[in-house]
Amino acid sequence: MSALGRFMLIFATIPAAVVAAQTDGASGPAPQRMQEKLLRGVVAVPISGHRVYISWRLLESDAENVAFNIDRMTAGADRSVRINKEPITATTDFIDADPPQGEVTYTVTPGSGVAPVIIAGYATIRLPADPRDYISIKLDGGHTFQKVAIADLDGDGNHDYVIKQPLENIDPYEKFWKKSPGTYKLEAYRSDGKFLWRYDMGWSIEQGMWYSPYIAYDFDGDGRADVAVKAGEGDPRDADGRVKTGPEYLLILDGMTGKERTRLDWPSREGFSDYNYYCRNQIGMAFLDGKTPAVLVERGTYNTIKLIAYQFRDNRLRRLWAWNDSQGGRDYRGQGAHCIRAADIDDDGRDEVIIGSAAIDDDGKALWCTKLGHPDHVYVGDLDPDRPGLEIYYGIETRQKQNGMCMVDAATGKILWGFDKPTRHVHSHGLCSDIDPAHPGWECYGADTDANKDFAFGVLFDCKGKVLGSISDPKAVLGGFGPYAAYWDADHQRELIGRRQIVKYGGESLAKIEGTVIAVADVIGDWREEIITSLPGEMRIYTSTIPAKDRRIALMRDPIYRLDVVTGSQAYYQTPCLREPPK
Repeated sequence: MSALGRFMLIFATIPAAVVAAQTDGASGPAPQRMQEKLLRGVVAVPISGHRVYISWRLLESDAENVAFNIDRMTAGADRSVRINKEPITATTDFIDADPPQGEVTYTVTPGSGVAPVIIAGYATIRLPADPRDYISIKLDGGHTFQKVAIADLDGDGNHDYVIKQPLENIDPYEKFWKKSPGTYKLEAYRSDGKFLWRYDMGWSIEQGMWYSPYIAYDFDGDGRADVAVKAGEGDPRDADGRVKTGPEYLLILDGMTGKERTRLDWPSREGFSDYNYYCRNQIGMAFLDGKTPAVLVERGTYNTIKLIAYQFRDNRLRRLWAWNDSQGGRDYRGQGAHCIRAADIDDDGRDEVIIGSAAIDDDGKALWCTKLGHPDHVYVGDLDPDRPGLEIYYGIETRQKQNGMCMVDAATGKILWGFDKPTRHVHSHGLCSDIDPAHPGWECYGADTDANKDFAFGVLFDCKGKVLGSISDPKAVLGGFGPYAAYWDADHQRELIGRRQIVKYGGESLAKIEGTVIAVADVIGDWREEIITSLPGEMRIYTSTIPAKDRRIALMRDPIYRLDVVTGSQAYYQTPCLREPPK
C-alpha cells in the first residue's frame, strides 16, 4: 500500500457551510463560525545523531485523553513498525532514535482515548540526511518574495502558500517613491511544494505593499481557499511611472487555478488630497456576524479613510456596509494604521474592526476612537491576564507629548497606561509578546526615531506599563525598530528573531536561520510556530526540533491568531496575537 493509502481519515471533518439566501446586514449563511479543515500537519526532519524528529497537531476534535502511536514504514517493506513503546500522551512530538536508511514514512494515529473525530497523518523523509530544522519549497524561478498568504487552497487539510514576488517595496511618499522596475506576481504552491499558478498583477499595480494588498482564506465555505487581491487594468502609468488613473478592482481568484471568480470596484480615489494618501490600500477579514468570513477593503490611512465589508457567496461579492471617517466625526480622521485588525473586542460574539486608533463595530458604525492619530503598530489580544477582556498595544507614528507607546482597553479605547515622555515617530512593527517569564502577561516594545528617521531609543514595558528597560543601542538584543518573535522552545514564552538567529530573551541563541523573515505562524507540527523566510529561488519553513514538554491545540484555531495570520500577507507584518495565550 502506498504512503498516501496509509493516511487515514477515519471520520469526516467539519463540512463546508451551505450557502443560504441573502440576508440583511452582516448576517451570513454559516450556522456556526466557519473554520478551515485541519489535518495533523505531521512533519519529520533529520536531527543530530542520525535521528528524526517528528511533530504533529493536536486538534480541538481530539478527546482530552487522546493518545498517539507512530508507525514507521520503509520503502519496499511488507509492513510498518510501531516505534513508540507506550502511547504518547504528554506531547505531540517524538524522536526516532534509530531510523533506517532510504525513504521512510511516519504515520501518526490516535490510539487510546475516545475522540469524536479521529484523524491520522503522515510525513515522508529520505535518509540519511544532514541535520536541518526546516522544510524547503523550491520556487518556480530564482526570485525572492515579499509576502506569503497561508491557506488551504486544495481542501486537503494542509496549509498551502501564495507568495508575492519579488522582495521589493516602493512607498508612495514623495521622498521615498521611485519608478517600479517590474511587476509583482502572485504564485501559489501546495504544501508539498508543487507549483500551482502565477498571476501577474501588471503595470496598473505599482511595486509596493500599499498598492498591492492580498489575502487568502476560504471566504465562501466551499472547503477551498480563494485569494482576494487589489487589481487594475492595462498600463495606466503616467510619464514618470505613477498610476493615478484607471479602473481599480477587488478581485477574487480561485485558489487552485488563479483564475478570476468575480470582481467589483475598489473604493475610489475621490476625496483624497494627493497621490500619497490615496495609494494606501489594505485588505482584511472579520467574522462580523460571528460565523461568516467578511472581506474588508480599505483605502486611506493618514486622513480620509474608506472601509467596505463584503461577503463572498455564489461567485458574487455582496456589500454588507460601507464606512468612512466623516461618519464618525472629525476625531476619526487620520486614525488608520498600517494593518487591519479584527477581534470580538466587546464580547458580543461578533468581530469588530480595528482600523488603527479607532474601532468600527460589526454593523459598520463607529465604536470608539483614542484620537492619538496614526499608529505604526497595533497588537490586539489578551495582553494582560489580570484584566477581563482584551487589550490593544499601540506604537503611534504621529508626534506625541505622551502615550506614543500605550495600552488601551479594547472594548472602550480607554488608555490604561502610556509612555510618559515625548515621542517623535514610534516606528513600524514594534513587538508585543510574552518573552519574559518573570513578568505575567505580554511585554510591549516600541522604538522611536530622531529627526533623521534613525533609531533614537527603544523601551520595553510589562503589560502594566512598568518600564523594564530603555535601549539606546540599535544592535541591542531586541533588534532596533522591530524584532519578531516565535514560540520555539518548550516553555510558554516566545523567543526573539533577529540578525538571522532565534534568541531567548536575555539568554542564548537557540538556532540560526537564513533568508529574510516573511512570516511567523503555526503552519505544521505541534502548537509551536514556524518561521518562513525568503531566499533566492526558495521558501524555507523553519520548525523547532526542541522536544516539547506539553501539548496544545493548534494556534491556528485561536480566532485572533488566525485573523492576524490572514492579514499578515499585506501591509506591515506583526507577530500574531492570541485570544487565549499559553499559560
